[in-house]
Amino acid sequence: MAKEKLLEVVDLQTHFFTEEGTVKAVNKVSFTLYRGETLGIVGESGSGKSVTSLSILQLVAQPPGKIVGGQIIYYPKGEEAIDLLQLTEKEMQHYRGNEIAMIFQEPMTSLNPVFKCGAQVAEAIILHQKVSKAEAKKITIDLFEKVQLPNPERIFNSYPHQLSGGQKQRVMIAMAMSCNPNVLIADEPTTALDVTVQKAILDLMNDLKRDIDASVIFITHDLGVIAEIADQVLVMFKGKIVEQGDVGDIFLNPQHPYTKGLLACRPPLDFRLNKLPVVGDFMDFKKNEKGEFEITKTEKTIQEVVTQFKVNPSSRVERQKHLESQSPILQVKNLKTWFPSKKNFFGKTLEWVKAVDDISFDVYPGETLGLVGESGCGKTTLGRSLLKLVKAEEGEVIFDGKNIYDLSEKEMRNMRKHMQIIFQDPYSSLNPRMTIGNAIMEPMQVHNILANNEERKAKVIELLETVSLEAKYFNRYPHEFSGGQRQRICIARALALNPKFIICDESVSALDVSVQAQVLNLLMDLRERFQFTYIFISHDLSVVKFMSDRMIVMNQGKIEEMGDADEIYNHPKKEYTQKLINAIPKGRKKDLEIRLKNKGN
Repeated sequence: MAKEKLLEVVDLQTHFFTEEGTVKAVNKVSFTLYRGETLGIVGESGSGKSVTSLSILQLVAQPPGKIVGGQIIYYPKGEEAIDLLQLTEKEMQHYRGNEIAMIFQEPMTSLNPVFKCGAQVAEAIILHQKVSKAEAKKITIDLFEKVQLPNPERIFNSYPHQLSGGQKQRVMIAMAMSCNPNVLIADEPTTALDVTVQKAILDLMNDLKRDIDASVIFITHDLGVIAEIADQVLVMFKGKIVEQGDVGDIFLNPQHPYTKGLLACRPPLDFRLNKLPVVGDFMDFKKNEKGEFEITKTEKTIQEVVTQFKVNPSSRVERQKHLESQSPILQVKNLKTWFPSKKNFFGKTLEWVKAVDDISFDVYPGETLGLVGESGCGKTTLGRSLLKLVKAEEGEVIFDGKNIYDLSEKEMRNMRKHMQIIFQDPYSSLNPRMTIGNAIMEPMQVHNILANNEERKAKVIELLETVSLEAKYFNRYPHEFSGGQRQRICIARALALNPKFIICDESVSALDVSVQAQVLNLLMDLRERFQFTYIFISHDLSVVKFMSDRMIVMNQGKIEEMGDADEIYNHPKKEYTQKLINAIPKGRKKDLEIRLKNKGN
């Protein structure tokens, strides 16, 4: 049966006019979305995928952005085709949200913080469906049930800050689905979510797509997610489409080196690597005299690149024996960190949230211990309790032979130079008014490391070069860097005090898979060069498996499972661990072949 066109983009061009010149964010992009299909658009930050979606809805900020050419042809059922770019703003309002809806990347910034969630969804229904407030409320609560939100009445009357990340994303999906659109654009709807929440949202979107017979444009940097949901795939790079085709063709037989790089840089699950491949292993690119990117390709296959980084299993066994032959650098004994959740009139605590509940483990010098679990399992609170950033109720944290909970404030301040943390969000952990050079130098000044600021500046420049940043960045501010660069700055700041022990708290969760691979490789390289000891916290079990020697799986404040990282992945003992593993978007050849076979049947 012939496919029915629903949306056709022809030679779309969207430019941004800046002080540094014209940026061709979308450069003659063409594709077709068919009725009932999911089209995946994949690429790194800056590839133009989000600007393409915003251009379809004519939401590009003017100035500095402007759609300078092309056509966006929409085919309503039983009506004549319409070029959306020829419509006035008032005419476009009929299609925006009603026929073509969008789920934005960050639900917290997309939802108005001063209005209740239910009112925000009901507003869209009243606007497009011309129903009463009571009817709109009923439709909204029905939608909240459809997207599997717990207690829809409570969610209707809740403000965005009262919901978890996954719940806010479901509210956004309900809002997008409220008018039964023909086209649903999902822009990175699962970025930085737990793998279990991500899987639930992907399954939910598939179900809702079938229920309202919609077509989906799914935008992401993660090809593992695309393998689970898409029928057709576009790969974008620097504003252009470099490869497109059926999901099976793109995954099983990629042609462009950029596609190969994106596929190769996600941590593998079937074997262990000592270094992740990156896009640069497959291609190089530079600007020519016209300001356009020229690509130098290599003919290497993914297999050829990956094979050179494979770890010999026997060397891992020897490494673990060596690590465990030493005295632990960190001993955690019966640690409890509780927070009061309910108090009576006199301030007496009646109920507690047991974020960390009687946990014990050791960490050896030079080891990476992975800490994995869903949001709310207590892993971040545990990490902060180990550094005394959150005070524990009971237990001991013995670092270098000293219980940090017995130390005075002054003694603890001296101890902190040996214990550092890399936070999840690099932007919020850097002072926006301080240059990155001064941000890295500040802890050196506090702890009187080196004789003067001249020597410290030289050390900062050395650290910037260690994390693959240039010395000229010293006087720049955090907003002038990409997410991956800001994370490197935070790593440089953590290294400034020559620590023995570093906690990485979700330090790569919101990064593109290609940038994530570079940061993970950097952390691995620094561990080998400086013999650092890491606790690596993440909800992504594939990343933790790549980084870690041993792994702890946490659930509701307790340890579910602890042991060798490969052993836990290959032979999980607990049902909770199995659930985490099954939720990982695998994108493996055999998994995709099974999916395509089931789809064909």
